[in-house]
Amino acid sequence: MSRTRLERVRASVGIAQLALQQIEDDLQADDVDPAELAAILRELIEDTDQPAGLIPALAQLVTAAARRAAQIEPDRDGDASCPLDQAADLITENAGQLLIWGARALDPQGATE
Repeated sequence: MSRTRLERVRASVGIAQLALQQIEDDLQADDVDPAELAAILRELIEDTDQPAGLIPALAQLVTAAARRAAQIEPDRDGDASCPLDQAADLITENAGQLLIWGARALDPQGATE
């Protein structure tokens, strides 16, 4: 593995962690009301400035890893790629849907779906 690639991944993960920490800090603010919390949850699912929100982007990243694993796993038996594909599905279907339900419960009027 290229050391440069691994270093870029580590740096990117560090940046993502800082951004997620900022969101967590905002979620814990005393003045967050139900409508604002619902709006924040919706942003995690469907970001209006990007083609997808955080959850779909994370699922896409795991899917990319699954595709690559399928190409390079020694026996081509799916031992690596199948769990990664399943993880991507769980992220999208379970985590995404649960965030939508939580947002709807907090702010039914703000629901877009």
